Amino acid sequence: MMRISRGITEAELEHTVNWHFTLDGLNAASDRVVHLMDRLDLPNLLRHLPEQLHTSSDGQKFEVRVDSLNANYSFKYFGKEQGVAAYTFRDERDLLWYSTVFSAAERESAYVIDGLMHNEVVKSDIHSTDAFGFSELVFAVSHLLGFSYAPRFKNLPRQRLYIFRNRKGVDRSAWKIKPAGYADDEIVIQQWDEILRMIATIKLKEVTASDLFRRLNSYSKQHALYRALKAFGQIPKSLFILQVIDDPVLRQAIEKQMDRIEHVHRFTRAVSVGNPREFLQAEKEDQEMAEAWKRLIKNCIICWNYLYLSQKLEKITDTESREALLDSVAHGSTVAWRHLNLLGEYDFSDEKLRDSIGIRPPKLVD
Repeated sequence: MMRISRGITEAELEHTVNWHFTLDGLNAASDRVVHLMDRLDLPNLLRHLPEQLHTSSDGQKFEVRVDSLNANYSFKYFGKEQGVAAYTFRDERDLLWYSTVFSAAERESAYVIDGLMHNEVVKSDIHSTDAFGFSELVFAVSHLLGFSYAPRFKNLPRQRLYIFRNRKGVDRSAWKIKPAGYADDEIVIQQWDEILRMIATIKLKEVTASDLFRRLNSYSKQHALYRALKAFGQIPKSLFILQVIDDPVLRQAIEKQMDRIEHVHRFTRAVSVGNPREFLQAEKEDQEMAEAWKRLIKNCIICWNYLYLSQKLEKITDTESREALLDSVAHGSTVAWRHLNLLGEYDFSDEKLRDSIGIRPPKLVD
């Protein structure tokens, strides 16, 4: 880094890394950038509905080149090597507000709630994942926490619908869509106090949802709380399946969210030197620091794009040109990097640190 940089010495770089690069610090810096973008007007053009914020999350697999306790084998993705999954969250305004790294052998669904509870800036109303992020437990917990969960099912006809047992004798001959099982409401009633205690623990951030899910999954067949949460989650899951069958607009919104986060994965590879798909760090914290760095860089680029477009918009006096730019922003994406030189020489001199374009923050929303 020192050899391709100007205006900074090797000692200054080493001091910065040793004293200022921490996981909490990187996450806090990224949160500050996200907070700035949240106060801008322009990102709200990308909302599908003004009163609702649609978010999404997805994992990206990376090979680990060194021995790591956080990595695991996955022949599908790494052949005979080991790897991890970097799990990223974004909202429809292109704000990247949380990411984490875990073993490639773990299910992504255990980490969905962690991201939704991460910060006070992004308040999700509806959250989408692919099939790997889905489980009845996520349906149950997200419903009780006040989020609508809307996954993209890989094979919707294979998903089971559930009904209450007290509806067992109802005539179903005229039903076009019929349930395939019964939700166990009795165990939900029996474990209701335990369910509420778990939700309160997650809301108070005493422990992460992923830790609780791992404990419940370790002996899921015997644990009554696990079975109660699964039974409860079968109800919002069944209602969602009926809604997504009947609502093409919802299906399109979910598909759009998942396509956009795939675009973010390409962005992640672009900001990595040499465009690698691997981690060189062994420890989980070091891997999460590397992922946090990438997220901070991506958020800074997205923020710069928003500031540049906001300033460009202020200078346009022609109504037609202004509407054309607003329409382009509303139907486009600020996850763009082709106009940036991501490689080459890094110049930290005072002269170069002055923005030659003169980007300044526009008026912010309180």
